[in-house]
Amino acid sequence: MPIYEYQCEDCGNEFELLVRSDTRLACPSCDSTQLEKQLSVFATAESTPAPAPFAPCGACGNPDGPGACGMP
Repeated sequence: MPIYEYQCEDCGNEFELLVRSDTRLACPSCDSTQLEKQLSVFATAESTPAPAPFAPCGACGNPDGPGACGMP
């Protein structure tokens, strides 16, 4: 049972819908059936972002100048 993302063409509401074989595709706000399927972003199990790559000293823009942030 996939979850799809839709945008209503009548009221502009964006929503997700769990689609089963007997699901009626309609906007939960205005009950319109004029829906546009949206591209979904896949979810991952990892909740922490990947660390940023290291840049040369001074690249962070610290106002006190290169080396002021104390990062090695």
